[in-house]
Amino acid sequence: MTRVELKLKQASAVLGAAPKDLQNFIQAGVFTPRRHGKAYYFSRDTLLQAKVVLCLKASLGASTRYLSRFVDVVSAIPGFTSSVPDVVCLIATIQTNEPPVKILIPLGDFAKEIDQRLPLAVAAKDLPRPRRRKRSRSAWKRQEAILGAVRGYPQGRSEP
Repeated sequence: MTRVELKLKQASAVLGAAPKDLQNFIQAGVFTPRRHGKAYYFSRDTLLQAKVVLCLKASLGASTRYLSRFVDVVSAIPGFTSSVPDVVCLIATIQTNEPPVKILIPLGDFAKEIDQRLPLAVAAKDLPRPRRRKRSRSAWKRQEAILGAVRGYPQGRSEP
C-alpha cells in the first residue's frame, strides 16, 4: 500500500464530508492529522479515524468529548495501522446507573470504502486562493468612468 498524504479538501472529498466538519473535529482535538505550516495532511490511518468519527457522530450524535475517547480506544487496537480488523466491538457506559452500550464498528468496510474513494482526491485539488491583481491608477479611473457611464445611461435615454 502506498503512503497517502491528502490535504483537508481532498480528505473531505474522499470521506464524503464537508471540509468545515473535519476542521471542527481537528480544532476540538478529536483526531490530529499531521500539520505542516497552516496545512493539515491526512494519512490513511487518519482518514480511517475520521471515518469512524463521522459514523459515530451520525449514528449516536455523541459530543466531541465522547468521540475523542472512542477514537483513542479504536486507534489503540493492536494491528489498527498495519492490518485493519473487520469489526471492532466497543462496550461503553454513558452513565454509571445505566447498562453498557455495545457498539459495533465495521472498520474493514470503512477501509475498503476509503481505498475505493481515494481517486476522488485527484479531482478535489486543494489549491491556495488566487491573488488579487493590483490595478494601476489609470485602470481605476477607467473603471470609474465606465461605471459612471453605465449609471447615467437610463437618465440620458429619451422616452418613445
